[in-house]
Amino acid sequence: MKNFAHSLAAVIVGNLIYFFVMPDLPVAARHMSRSFDLGMAVDFGFCLIILGIIKAVAWRMQESDSNKSADARH
Repeated sequence: MKNFAHSLAAVIVGNLIYFFVMPDLPVAARHMSRSFDLGMAVDFGFCLIILGIIKAVAWRMQESDSNKSADARH
């Protein structure tokens, strides 16, 4: 369930960022409705970057929690 939440958040945030910056992108990088084009690939790239950030933050938080629990046992 955690992976689904991370992926959903990445798609929502990635798409929001893409649609906010889309007017400033070159015409070729803008997505046209109902077609597979470079704009869709750029949008996908935004989502992948956001997913990487979310996973990195989650991993660091998990590492931090496991270090705290290991320190508490000693």
